[in-house]
Amino acid sequence: MIIDNYKIDSQSPVFIIAELSANHNGSLETALETVRAAKRAGADCIKLQTYTADTITLDSDKEDFVIKGTIWDGRKLHSLYQEAYTPWEWHAEIYKAAKEEGLICFSSPFDKTAVDLLEELHSPAYKIASFEITDIPLIEYVASKGKPIIISTGIAQQEDIELALDACRRMGNNNIALLKCTSSYPAPIDEANMIMVKDLAERYNVISGLSDHTMGSTVPIVATAFGAKIIEKHFILDRAIGGPDASFSMNEEEFTAMVKAVREAEKAIGVVDYTLTEKQAKGQDFSRSLYIAEDIKAGEVFTEKNLRSVRPGFGLHPKFFNELIGKKAKLDLEKGTPMKLDFAE
Repeated sequence: MIIDNYKIDSQSPVFIIAELSANHNGSLETALETVRAAKRAGADCIKLQTYTADTITLDSDKEDFVIKGTIWDGRKLHSLYQEAYTPWEWHAEIYKAAKEEGLICFSSPFDKTAVDLLEELHSPAYKIASFEITDIPLIEYVASKGKPIIISTGIAQQEDIELALDACRRMGNNNIALLKCTSSYPAPIDEANMIMVKDLAERYNVISGLSDHTMGSTVPIVATAFGAKIIEKHFILDRAIGGPDASFSMNEEEFTAMVKAVREAEKAIGVVDYTLTEKQAKGQDFSRSLYIAEDIKAGEVFTEKNLRSVRPGFGLHPKFFNELIGKKAKLDLEKGTPMKLDFAE
C-alpha cells in the first residue's frame, strides 16, 4: 500500500496517524495549529472526518436518536455531530497546511457527497470508520475511486469484515488495510485484544493495524509488537479546549512520547538473525572456556580438579572437557594457562 509517497508493507515503519476529529472545537485556527503540532509530535499523517450532522443522521427527537451508555449519554445524535463536524469549507486549507508541514492528509467520508469533496481535494486514501463498516454502498463507492482504503473493525463481526472486503474487491480494489479497534470512548485496555492485529493480517491477507481509543501508549506499543503497520490515535492541542473527543485524545507531549515508544518498539523487535554483532561477539570474551586450574607436570593426568571450565572465554571450548579428562599432559602447564587440544596425549 502506498499513500501519497509513504509505502506501507511488512518491512516499513509504522504509519502513525493523528486523528483530528472534533478536536478543533469549532476553530479553524485551532485545526491548523493542531496540524502543525501533529508534525512536531512525529505523526506521519493528519486525518479528518468529513460529514455534516445532516449527512450522518436525522434531526429527530425520537428515542432512537438519543445516545445512551457512552460519554455522550443523553445527547441527540444530530446536536453532537453538529458540534463535532469539521466544516467542509475548511478542508482545502487543512490539506494545504498538512502539505506545507510534510504531513499526509486524508479523511473518513460518511456519505457519497463527502467522497466527492475529497476527490476534488485529491485525497490520497480513504478511511472507513468503525460504525460505517456495514454501509456497503458507501464502501463500494469509496473503493471505486481506486485509492487505498483503511477500514476500522470496531463494531464488526467476522461477517461484517468479510462483506466490507468483498465490497472493495468487487470494485477491483485490493489496496486494503484493516485496523483493530475497540469502539468505546475511552476504551478499556482489557478489551484491546491486540492479538487480533496479527490475526487480521494472516486471516485476510491485508495490512493490519490499530485505531486506538485506550488511554496511554501501552496498546500502540503492543500492537507494534504484533505487527501493526498503521496506528491511529486521536490528537488534541490541549484537552482544556474541550469538545466531544477531548477526554480520550492525546495532547502533543503524550503523542510525542507514544511515537518515541513505538519507534523504540520497532527497533527492539528487530529481525531473525543468529549472527552476532561486533559488541555481542566481544561479549564472548566473558563466556566459559577450559583453563589449567593447578600447576601440572608433564605426564600428569587431567582431572576435574586441575582442568576447569571457567570465565573468561579465551581457552578451549568446554565441549572438549569430557574428552580431555583422563588424558595426560604433554608438557608442564602453569595455573591460568588457556587449554589447547595439543596439550594432551
